[in-house]
Amino acid sequence: MESEVYFTPRELDVMSVLWRTESATVAEVREALDEPLAYTSVLSALQTLEDKGFVRHEPEGRAYRYFPTVASDAAGSSAIARIREAIFQGSATRLLAQLVSDRDLSRDELERMRRLLDERLGGGTTP
Repeated sequence: MESEVYFTPRELDVMSVLWRTESATVAEVREALDEPLAYTSVLSALQTLEDKGFVRHEPEGRAYRYFPTVASDAAGSSAIARIREAIFQGSATRLLAQLVSDRDLSRDELERMRRLLDERLGGGTTP
């Protein structure tokens, strides 16, 4: 499998369903999507994801059940790295500033972010 995990928007929608449900048939993925897609469009996306090594399938009756083979964290790390490079010119500080400026974040979420930063700083070594 490639070291970089990259999904098109449609593939990401399909993977999101698989990560939430842990497995699904084409019909179940189709039903869970926000956008109404033809059965063949969902099937095509799943087949492409399987070709890329991101999902696998097992027979289940007359259908196939699809399973994610890559964790959402791996995809998230890759996506965040691409966003950091493309939008924030490689600056993690600018990315974090954008995240914490989100007015929809609750105080609890901001406190969790602070704890994560404190843990990271406490666990690191200074040169």
